[in-house]
Amino acid sequence: MNAAVSAHGIHKRFGALDVLKGIDLEVAEGTTYGLLGPSGSGKSTLIRLLLGLSRADAGEVTVRGRPMPDRAILSEVGYMPQAPSLYMDLTARENVAFFAGVQGIRDSAAIDRVLDIVQLRGRADSPLHTFSGGMVNRTSLACALVHGPRLLFLDEPTVGLDPLLRASFWQHFRRLNREGVTIVLTSHLMDEAQNADRLGLIRFGTFLAEGTPAEIVAASGAANLGDAFLTLAEAQG
Repeated sequence: MNAAVSAHGIHKRFGALDVLKGIDLEVAEGTTYGLLGPSGSGKSTLIRLLLGLSRADAGEVTVRGRPMPDRAILSEVGYMPQAPSLYMDLTARENVAFFAGVQGIRDSAAIDRVLDIVQLRGRADSPLHTFSGGMVNRTSLACALVHGPRLLFLDEPTVGLDPLLRASFWQHFRRLNREGVTIVLTSHLMDEAQNADRLGLIRFGTFLAEGTPAEIVAASGAANLGDAFLTLAEAQG
């Protein structure tokens, strides 16, 4: 399969701090790739580099065949940041409509469709300052989905969601994969990471392991993905 995202030899420093130390990854078209690791491991920084929102100090990133950064690719990309960039005095519908308009979309049916996906249709006309944190995150995901991107970057998309809603999101992610959409997401939840086609287990800016969840568990000799992460982290020191 063709690679939707490729990164080779990625290094990033902030002052004296090495945040990413030689990251390599490839994400096949129509698959979900998970970056799994604790807070501060470099996941969000890597997402921003893949998006072209930040430049690496070394290495190269290619997205859908184009070296990044490249503004021309942004119409094909959806991005849900870890800290939602939304307007809290506007309603959920108004926020989604604004981000749809940025992409040239004025279709109210498209807005209703994504509000249904994130299960907010019943609160679509409530201002975001009345929402819980999980509901704000769901609105942020709707904004990332509304223009029908072929590539999604989702930074902790299921934080604050109950298990049933999290499961429904993963069902939608799978439907998107079947339609050819590629997803790169971050998570710190081991049980959730099992759903990804491939994983990069990241800690201190380096990959502890990379592969399918089953490959990582087998290579570590552990019983499950959580134990595999602990085993690999202990070996790293």
